[in-house]
Amino acid sequence: MTLAENPLPQLRQHELQAKAYSDPLTGLGNRHRMRDKVHLLAAERAADPAPFTVCIANLDGFKPINDLFGMEAGDEILCQVAHRLKACIPDGATVTRHDGDEFAFVLPLVFERTGAERIGQMIRDVLSAPYDLGDRNVRLSASFGFAIYPFAGEHFEELLKSAETALYRSKRRGRGQITVYSQEIAQEMMRATQLEQALRHAIISDAVDVHFQPIVRLDDGSVVGFEALARWNDKDLGFVSPAVFVPLAEERGFIDALSETLLRKAAEAALSWPRDLFLSFNLSSAQLMDPTTTESILSTLARVGLDPHRLEFEITETAVMTSADTAERIITDLRKAGARISLDDFGTGQSSLGRLRDFTFDKVKIDRAFVSRITSDRASGHIVRAIIAMCDGLELEVVAEGIEQPEEAEMLRSLGCAMGQGYYHGRPADTASTLRYLSTHHRDFMTPERD
Repeated sequence: MTLAENPLPQLRQHELQAKAYSDPLTGLGNRHRMRDKVHLLAAERAADPAPFTVCIANLDGFKPINDLFGMEAGDEILCQVAHRLKACIPDGATVTRHDGDEFAFVLPLVFERTGAERIGQMIRDVLSAPYDLGDRNVRLSASFGFAIYPFAGEHFEELLKSAETALYRSKRRGRGQITVYSQEIAQEMMRATQLEQALRHAIISDAVDVHFQPIVRLDDGSVVGFEALARWNDKDLGFVSPAVFVPLAEERGFIDALSETLLRKAAEAALSWPRDLFLSFNLSSAQLMDPTTTESILSTLARVGLDPHRLEFEITETAVMTSADTAERIITDLRKAGARISLDDFGTGQSSLGRLRDFTFDKVKIDRAFVSRITSDRASGHIVRAIIAMCDGLELEVVAEGIEQPEEAEMLRSLGCAMGQGYYHGRPADTASTLRYLSTHHRDFMTPERD
């Protein structure tokens, strides 16, 4: 019997080929399908290289969906995403599931940046609508990286790398961002990589330092504790802002190493302070997603010999909500060990009142955005007054951040705010300068804690 008479082997071959080019969950094509489509387009346009565009889209905040609702819910959302993408992409375009919660597109009729950005905005809007999980709805955003042939690469792997570079830049800028690859962006990402290498070396060589800003009682100016703040002064790069290198450590996955170094140094410094002073330390969103965070923190404190009761950990609402269940366990475990928890930047989130209800905090820090306008903006004054009254009813302590003028300190005191910090009360200072500060601002400085 010939193949023509018995088509079963050919059918099996087609089935195997279809499986090799398809994503089993969503039914979309996979990376192999995308690669072949790009190769075909590049070959068709080789003589006259007319542009076309590839894109990678990544779902923002997808991991907490799996953590909160389970893998089945995550798979259901991925299938709904695939359905929406198939329905909305332009004629002639190809959509594939690239990897995990990433999807990819080949757009033959998108020739330049403006068109790519327009398509990205349309797809972003489609994906931002609520997803139905039966008894609940969830919302997600998506970030996009575009690369245009042949400017961003003439071969599949080059285009893919360029799109990934653009996507990475989008993720660095926040949620729902759209980036089209360019040489300037490539250089920016290269600088970030160089900065990453320098920071990794600084951590290993113990070159990242800690400074301390006093937190004081507003009625008499007496110091009650210090917030630990990261500082890095590189011999080649000069001063690098923590607003730059801390997020970089989060993005590149070594925030744990940086935080452990900073906590160790801060705790060692705190041993030389009077026993009644607390140390306030910031936890990142990445740490609040890591179940081993509590164990790591307590291990560091044990090695140094600092009592956890002298620790306050500052967290933001955004960090809490990145992985709510894990964050709640970490908060609970740290409080059981004796540490206190402060909600930082209060008033800047979208649902801060809900966080006060859902999580157990000991203290609230009023964001500097309200404090800086308290004497000139009537609305800011009313907001601060309301926050203080609410926290009083909830038995939460309050600290006002960013106090720079005596008038601000006086108004906050008159409104009932007990504590504050800012340049008016003291700038961040190194360990030695902090001890000198204590010599004039704390009556028991001559009896520091000793082991």
